[in-house]
Amino acid sequence: MRHYSSKIEPKYHGNISIISAGTADLPIAEEAAVTAELCGFKVQRLWDVGVAGIHRLLNNRHAIASASVLIVVAGMEGALPSVVAGLANCPVIAVPTSIGYGASFGGLAPLLTMLNSCAAGVGVVNIDNGFGAAVLAGQILRTAEKLRLASSQEWG
Repeated sequence: MRHYSSKIEPKYHGNISIISAGTADLPIAEEAAVTAELCGFKVQRLWDVGVAGIHRLLNNRHAIASASVLIVVAGMEGALPSVVAGLANCPVIAVPTSIGYGASFGGLAPLLTMLNSCAAGVGVVNIDNGFGAAVLAGQILRTAEKLRLASSQEWG
């Protein structure tokens, strides 16, 4: 796991944690990470912690607990966002990938799994859309900041 490696100073409050299921998902996950950093957010990366090695995810629960928004990138059957959302107390943005082996049908299988998640708080972007996931995460955090500021002005 890599912590806050960017040289770009965050401009906004909140922490976006990006989780990838496998190494094949890294190009999409890194696209989300770089986009979020360039948009002014603190990013935490947690790579290769898919359900095939669930102990790696569970050994890093702090990355889930410390996140303001989670972006979870997975191919194959796309189960990881549901697992993460079951552990998280924040929004989860699921990103299906077209990369990998097996019968994932170019990302359609993980997309459908993510859309059918039984875990609450999971939103899904299109296949391979790491950029869109990062922009959405940023919009969530900026909206939360606006609401916090408006609330403090009302009381203030």
